[in-house]
Amino acid sequence: MSLAPTGESLVTHTVTNQPPPLEGLDLFTQNRPLVEALEREGGGWARAEAELVGEIAGGEAIRWGFEANDNPPKLKTHDRFGNRVDQVEFHPSWHKLMATSVAHAIHALPWRDAGEHSGAHAARTALSLTFSQVEAGHGCPITMTFAAVPALRAQPEASALWEERLTSARYDPRDIPAEQKTGALCGMGMTEKQGGSDVRANTTLARAVGRGGAGGEYELTGHKWFCSAPMCDLFLMLAQIEGDGLSCFAVPRWRPDGTRNAFHLQRLKDKLGNRSNASGEVELLGAYGQLVGEPGRGVPTIIEMVNHTRLDCVIGSAAAMRWAVSLATHHAAHRSAFGRLLVEQPLMTNVLADLCVESEAATLSAMRLARAYDEASGDDPAPAARAQAFKRIATAVMKYWICKRTAPHAAEAVEVLGGNGYVEESGLPRLYREAPLNSIWEGSGNVICLDVLRALQREPGTAEAFLAELAITDGADPRLDAHVDALRAALADPDDVELRARRLVEAMALALQGSLVMRHSPPAVAEAFCASRLAGDRGNAFGTLPRGVAFGEIVERHRPLVG
Repeated sequence: MSLAPTGESLVTHTVTNQPPPLEGLDLFTQNRPLVEALEREGGGWARAEAELVGEIAGGEAIRWGFEANDNPPKLKTHDRFGNRVDQVEFHPSWHKLMATSVAHAIHALPWRDAGEHSGAHAARTALSLTFSQVEAGHGCPITMTFAAVPALRAQPEASALWEERLTSARYDPRDIPAEQKTGALCGMGMTEKQGGSDVRANTTLARAVGRGGAGGEYELTGHKWFCSAPMCDLFLMLAQIEGDGLSCFAVPRWRPDGTRNAFHLQRLKDKLGNRSNASGEVELLGAYGQLVGEPGRGVPTIIEMVNHTRLDCVIGSAAAMRWAVSLATHHAAHRSAFGRLLVEQPLMTNVLADLCVESEAATLSAMRLARAYDEASGDDPAPAARAQAFKRIATAVMKYWICKRTAPHAAEAVEVLGGNGYVEESGLPRLYREAPLNSIWEGSGNVICLDVLRALQREPGTAEAFLAELAITDGADPRLDAHVDALRAALADPDDVELRARRLVEAMALALQGSLVMRHSPPAVAEAFCASRLAGDRGNAFGTLPRGVAFGEIVERHRPLVG
């Protein structure tokens, strides 16, 4: 008697109890906290554009992101004849991501729409937070191009030469002189192997060609350990001028005479994440550069770029949290275990709600920072000065905290999907590898906390501006009031301030987020935040919110709806 199965019994691969693909949706409209914030923070005029970007991001861009990361960039140092070309070759999907961001001016909106619309930074933040959810790597050159414009404005000659190219809404990846292109991109080369964040230890030398001085021509010789997006048309770099010190230079890939600059790529970095994007080591052998700002004022000149790139670190991390929440809540809403949907099980709803609260607080923070950047460029000097002080301190505070929270947030989202989340096709492993990057880029945790102390001690008005923002919610909740009172005492205590800098900055971040959720989030979210983050009624992991939280309401606010 044969026991071999016959007929339909051979079918063993019936797929059940798997969620439908999370695609074909508008990633902007589905993000309720972002939709509300866009209108509130002054960018409501960009709603239609945000919806269009959201549809692209939730559609074919998901595939572009996978393809760009599965096919990382390749370095081509020489052509077939032996000529030095120093080119980076990318997969076509990378170019589609770049072209989309540039076409929607995510790299330049505040500079293109200045005078036409208020709230341009808020609008750009909403667009960036939406599109970078599905692919973070391409955001590197987009961010640096955005941030380069205010830095270049320190040197009118350089700004006049480059600003129109850098703000063009036409993506042109050709490796040819910039004056022959329809648009240009900017990268940066700040750090060197012996210094890292301590850029004053840089040894790259700059020698004047002719008169030198602000706007003058120089030759740069040295080595850059990290050059971000080395395929760009222009780079802002720091180098030492003998007798004057560290200075800032605009270094193009092509010289003004149409020949290739002495900008030689040694290798591309093999990174933990951010694999779709190129980061390289660069040798400068008498490379042409134009001095931006005064000699010896490199750090003050470049700091305006750094402030804007730090803003994008916040935006990018908030975007990562949002995408993690979307994947986790979507999975839980369609996956059953032990006779019930995961989203109906109390312990899982605790985990999901906790992830959602963290994501919403990050989104509100990014959008409030964006409004401060808009207000700081206003015509009325007094409000602009207050906004400038607030953005200076709050950008650093939120850069530290939100970027720091992204890695454990991503790890917990992976766990929600279990084994499925550990598989590359889910997209979560890429998100997990990407999560630490924004904590490192533009100043790791200690560097940022020391920068906060520096601002508090040396820049009058920053502490007052920060505390004034918190005062808006005085009396709104006793837990928030108690936290702010403790923060005031900590700010006034000069003892061991560097030793406890992380604790101080964390307290500042939670105070600001608490104030924001109290003002703008539904009561369920505000209650969960105050109980867990401010009153300390939680454990040491996500999913330890206390009893009494409206878990289901919070999850449904954040869960994307498909079909």
